[in-house]
Amino acid sequence: MSDRYVWLVWAAAFLVPWAALYAAFAQHRRVMWRASWVTSLFGLTEPLFVPEYWNPPTLFDLAQRTGFDVESLVFCFGIGGVGAVLYNVLTGQSLVPMSAAERSSALHRYHYAALAAPVVVFVPLYFGPWNLIYPSVAALLAGAVAAALCRRDLALKSLVGGGLFMAYYAAFMAGLEWLAPGYVERVWNLQALSGVSIAAIPLEELLFGFAFGLYWTGVYEHLTWNRAAPRASENGAHANA
Repeated sequence: MSDRYVWLVWAAAFLVPWAALYAAFAQHRRVMWRASWVTSLFGLTEPLFVPEYWNPPTLFDLAQRTGFDVESLVFCFGIGGVGAVLYNVLTGQSLVPMSAAERSSALHRYHYAALAAPVVVFVPLYFGPWNLIYPSVAALLAGAVAAALCRRDLALKSLVGGGLFMAYYAAFMAGLEWLAPGYVERVWNLQALSGVSIAAIPLEELLFGFAFGLYWTGVYEHLTWNRAAPRASENGAHANA
């Protein structure tokens, strides 16, 4: 396959499990839609990473001419919905609204500060001498830690969710190498990174997968004042926030 279409095909592949989950788990559809549309906006940050982090051939050479590309929007949409529900799907949980008593907990006065943590961390690190993948990972980690401090019930869930999404993402990275052998070496700016790879996957990609899962697993319920509960205890109710 021509390198010009690898990024498009790989990004589109993330929509396959997204569609499968959406079709099979009706109780998670609202969360998936909302999470995916929000995450898709992060595709607009692609100029921050091209060519410093990587430089993938894209449709109409958009990334090379403008920094933006269609593939990034598709990719971010696909990982957002799955990242938000993967833990709950595998554990048989759904979101239910938090009670007024839970929302009035003393720790929740830091609700908005915790939500702002990724931005607070990323902005100063943006001006540092390192590749921007590292501030991005640090921002996601900070957001996850802040959320867990504010919502103790999210701590273990986020940690497990980070591991789950890292494994999920690593499988796609392995698939990329199968789809286009040597593509990582041709496209990633490995000289600007740590140089550490695991099974041909750059360490930075694994760190991103873990940090994204760590943060995104719980951010929706933190933002919308929901909590995960076993479906048997929901009495048929689903979160509608």
